[in-house]
Amino acid sequence: MNASELILNYDGSIYHLGIRPEHCAPFIITVGDPERVPTVSQFFDRIDIRHQRREICIHTGKLGNQSISVISTGMGTDNIDIVFNEIDALFSFDLNTGKPLHSPTPLTFIRLGTSGAIQANIALDSLVVAKGAIGFDNLMHYYDPKMSDHPLAESLHAHMGNPKKINHPYYALGDESLLAACIDLGMQQGIIATNAGFYAPQGRHLRTQKVVDSDNHHLSQFKYNNSVITNFDMETAGIYGLSRVLGHKAISVSAILANRINGTFSKNPDQAVHDMIATVTSAIKEGKL
Repeated sequence: MNASELILNYDGSIYHLGIRPEHCAPFIITVGDPERVPTVSQFFDRIDIRHQRREICIHTGKLGNQSISVISTGMGTDNIDIVFNEIDALFSFDLNTGKPLHSPTPLTFIRLGTSGAIQANIALDSLVVAKGAIGFDNLMHYYDPKMSDHPLAESLHAHMGNPKKINHPYYALGDESLLAACIDLGMQQGIIATNAGFYAPQGRHLRTQKVVDSDNHHLSQFKYNNSVITNFDMETAGIYGLSRVLGHKAISVSAILANRINGTFSKNPDQAVHDMIATVTSAIKEGKL
């Protein structure tokens, strides 16, 4: 592998993350906000490694019998592209030689994030687990263009009627076994829409004008095989898409802080996030995830 492709720092660590294979466990919780990493790791039984480089913070330790890492990705699928490819490289290449390992390590990713619902019946502070993710960004077009050909993506594209300058959506699935485990924990199942931004791409206009005719109400009315789009985020489609391409397992859990259809926002968002983290880390410790 050329040095311009698999880029390492002077200490042998992977370029952007600044870590080596021994710094990361193959079971990984991802969060967007680096300040949320210690909020997650406080539930660990032991923290062995703390490291931060740019917006990427990682804590690695033990949760029950499970070796585990929590890492911040920053916001957006552009950051997911960097973080997931570099974590994958830690477990797929010999960084000393640049050669692929004979047996890459399969990884498990659990995203814990916040989200806005676009169905009126989804309660604030509830948890929604995404069985699939729609990408309105363009990341997976560079990796697996067939994801744009999924019947759900084709049907949604026709439903939205967006101009050609807006990206054709793609669709990627989460891991079925992790999805079933989250449903057993009482989470609501849904389909998440991943957008390339927080404001206009998610229908928010403070001082700007709309350039597309469709809106959140139009998106909320879309149905495919009795499934509806439940909520928004900025990372899950990239997480699901890259995990599928690279052979890893991933699931995305969202604390619903806003309901865009009802125009409401959580009165205690910090508590909602804390409860989500407590639920998931407890399930991991008990071997349920």
